[in-house]
Amino acid sequence: MKRIIIIGAGPGGYETAVAAAKKGHEVVIISDGPVGGTCLNEGCIPTKALCRNAEVMETLSRASVFGVDIPSYSCDFSKVQSRKEEVVAQLRSGVEFLLRNKNITLVYGKASFKDSHCVKVSSEDPDVDGKEYEGDAVIIACGSYSATLPIPGNDLPGVISSREILKLEEVPGTLCVIGAGVIGLEFASIFKSFGSDVKVVEFCKDILPRFDTDLAKRLKQALSKRGIEIETSAGVQSIEQTADGKLKVAYSKKDKLNEIVADKVLMAVGRRPAVKAVNLDDIGVEYTPKGVVVDANMRTNVPGVYAIGDICGGMMLAHVATFQGYRALADIDGEDCNIDLSVVPAAVFTYPEAAVVGLSEDDCKNAQISAKCAKSMFRANGKALSMDEPEGFCKLVYYSGEPDGKYVDGQILGCHLFGAHAADLVQEIAALITRKATVSQFKDIIHAHPTLGEVVMNAAHSI
Repeated sequence: MKRIIIIGAGPGGYETAVAAAKKGHEVVIISDGPVGGTCLNEGCIPTKALCRNAEVMETLSRASVFGVDIPSYSCDFSKVQSRKEEVVAQLRSGVEFLLRNKNITLVYGKASFKDSHCVKVSSEDPDVDGKEYEGDAVIIACGSYSATLPIPGNDLPGVISSREILKLEEVPGTLCVIGAGVIGLEFASIFKSFGSDVKVVEFCKDILPRFDTDLAKRLKQALSKRGIEIETSAGVQSIEQTADGKLKVAYSKKDKLNEIVADKVLMAVGRRPAVKAVNLDDIGVEYTPKGVVVDANMRTNVPGVYAIGDICGGMMLAHVATFQGYRALADIDGEDCNIDLSVVPAAVFTYPEAAVVGLSEDDCKNAQISAKCAKSMFRANGKALSMDEPEGFCKLVYYSGEPDGKYVDGQILGCHLFGAHAADLVQEIAALITRKATVSQFKDIIHAHPTLGEVVMNAAHSI
C-alpha cells in the first residue's frame, strides 16, 4: 500500500481520501479551513438550503391555487440563515466522521511543497506547525476563489461575493447581480423569492453562456415573469456609492450608458483556480491562469503529483472534483478506470430549475456532428400540472447519420431540461449517454405514471 498526501479537504479531497483509505492506503489530508471546502461551507450546500426556503416562499405565494387560504405570511430571515447553518454544520460533522479513519490523518494548516514528494505544514497549532509529510503521491485539491471585475468601486462596502451574500443578516431591498451565470442566477432567484427587487446585468448576449441557447432563452423568460429584470449584452463600467449610502452600477448597452441603484451588489462573474494557494512554482508544476495542466488521469507534468477539482479549471463542480479524484486514485494504483469525465450533468437551482448533460445543438453544429433534436413540454405532463409547475421543456439531442466509429444512428448525445426537478431528471440521461444508449433503447424503458420522468421519455417517443 502507498502513502498519499492530499492538499485540500473539499469534495474532491475528502472523497478521494475516504476511497484511498478503503483500499488500504495511508492518507494524510491537509486542510487550511473547515472540511468540506467551498461547496459545503460557502457554496452549493448553503445555497441549496436557501433554495429550499425560497421554494417554500414561492409555494406560499400561490397557495390559493391549491385551495389554501393564507391571509398573510412573512420571511424571518434570521431563521432562514440559522437553518442554513444547521444544515452545513450537520454535513460538516458527517465529513469529519468519515475522516476519522485509522488510515487517514487529518491535519489543519497551510501546506507547501518541500519537494515533489514532501509537504510541509504551517499551522497555529504548535504541535502541527513545521511538520513534514512524505508520500508516494500528492494530490492537489486547493479549489478556487470568487473572481471580480477590475472596475472602479469593486471594493466598496456592499459589493459582495457569493461567500458574503450567504452571511447577510437581512434581505436587501434591492439587489444588483453582476453576472448571469449559474451563481448569479441562483442568488437572483433566491432573493427574489425572499422579497428583494432584483436586477441582473450580463456581458454576454445570453444568460448561462455555456448552456443550450433554447434553454437559456426559456429560463430568462421565466425569471422575467417572476419580476427579475435581466439586461444582457451589457458591460459594467463602474460602481459608485451614492449620497444616501446606496450603490450605483453604471453599465453600457448599445453605446448607451445606463445605471442601476441598489442596496447590495453581488459580484458573480465566475471563479478562478487557486493556483497560488500552494507553491507550485517551487516544484515546477505547470499551470496557467485557467488552472493546473493535467492529463486524462489528472497527472501534472511532475511525476507523482496530481491535481483535481477547481484548481484544474474547466467545469468547477463538486461532483467533477470527486470523480477526478477517483480517476487519479486509479492511476496511482495502476488500475484501469472507466469513469467518463466528458459526461458531466450540471444544474442551475433557480425557480424553475435547469439542467444539462452532454452535447448541445450548437456543440454539434460547431463540431460538424450530424444531430437532430426532439422536444417535449412540461405542460403536457400530468404530474407537472398537478404540481402547478407547467413551465418547462426537455430537449433531447441525438446522432442522426451513418455510424462513424464514434457514434451510431440514434445515439443519445445530450439533454437540456428546464422545469421542476430538472436537476434530478437529467441524471437518467447522463447514465444513458455514459452507456452510449440510443433513442430506440431509451424508448424500451418503462417509466412510472404519472411522473416527471415521463417528460424525458416523451421527448424520445416524439421521434
